[in-house]
Amino acid sequence: MTVKLVVGLDGTADGERELSFARDLASKLEGCELIVAFVIEWSPFSFQTPEENAQRHKRREEEIKIARERVVDPAVASLTAAGFAATGVVRHGDVAEVLNAIAVDKGATQIIVGRASARSLATRVFGSATQKLVMLADVPVTVV
Repeated sequence: MTVKLVVGLDGTADGERELSFARDLASKLEGCELIVAFVIEWSPFSFQTPEENAQRHKRREEEIKIARERVVDPAVASLTAAGFAATGVVRHGDVAEVLNAIAVDKGATQIIVGRASARSLATRVFGSATQKLVMLADVPVTVV
């Protein structure tokens, strides 16, 4: 049976911590697959004109392409070059909900994410995506 781990990256240089931890863990597991995930914060709820919605859809597709090229593809390439089975996924939505959905959809046994680095007032009051993920995830979450 293949063990699948979701590695959530946020596009910052700190993402190497998550990848390093995932590599170390995967090297100890036989037949491990790493799923590199990047979630672009996006809300489908907005009152816009049809023209604005068309522009938003185009912008959304551009964001996915950029995230894949700058974050996900290089991470997957480094993992596969090191001999690991790895795939990548980029989605829009609520970070915690989407990472959990990816884990459930792919049959992952664990999610690996970085700790929240932003210490804004909003983060302190409402909590971070990492905190929310830990609270709602259907599988164990490791925060590095």
